[in-house]
Amino acid sequence: MPDAYERHLAPVFFRPFAADLAARAATLRPRRVLEIAAGTGALTSAVLAVAPDATVVASDLNEAMVACGAQRAPGAEWRQADAQELPFDDGAFDLVLCQFGVMFFPDRPAAYAEVRRVLVPQGRFLFSSWGPVASHGFGAAFQAALERAVPDGAPRFLPEIPHGYSDPHVVTEDLAAAGLALDSAVEVTLDGVAESAASVAAGFLTGTPVGVAISGRADAEAVRASVTRDMTEQLGSGPVTAAMTATVYTAHRPG
Repeated sequence: MPDAYERHLAPVFFRPFAADLAARAATLRPRRVLEIAAGTGALTSAVLAVAPDATVVASDLNEAMVACGAQRAPGAEWRQADAQELPFDDGAFDLVLCQFGVMFFPDRPAAYAEVRRVLVPQGRFLFSSWGPVASHGFGAAFQAALERAVPDGAPRFLPEIPHGYSDPHVVTEDLAAAGLALDSAVEVTLDGVAESAASVAAGFLTGTPVGVAISGRADAEAVRASVTRDMTEQLGSGPVTAAMTATVYTAHRPG
């Protein structure tokens, strides 16, 4: 999964937003940075480039992601870590970052409470979450193609998990429950550019849990082929571009 994630998804979905989030982080002039749910290091690499004097620790729950990220962004210290039980001292960081990871935390207030614990007073938490799947050109095309290919119950992973935490009011309540105060919530829309619609389809089908759900079907190969054809019909052949919307949140630890 990390290889497919890095090959097909990271360049298209995550690097455009990583550049934006890293630039926002740099304005805070951080000295000690923790990134949680760092994946294969798209944001990590961008932060190292714009904040070369900062100490950066990158963490992820998935050991395979950590191994991949450590190769791609060796300037950071990489750690396997559960965001809900961070293995770091109280007040160890002045900035915590998370790009498109909070949606996957089983208990978000618990994870945010850990962020609060490892932040210094007035330390910042800067993170992003996708908007509804309809606001993501690639995701919307994929989900529509998947539902046509599997009319008897297409996997709902995309709209319910990565795109299922898109209400800023809910996010604000979760932060408050953990003792963090929201400073801003900014909607950002950027273009993703992929080498082909087939590449994006391959990323979704092999680099996300959708692939696992499809693999158990007797018609798995036919489903994959149908989704790939459908996405190409929707988005076009050759390099394809689509708009993607996310919300960037800035919060802080009071005190």
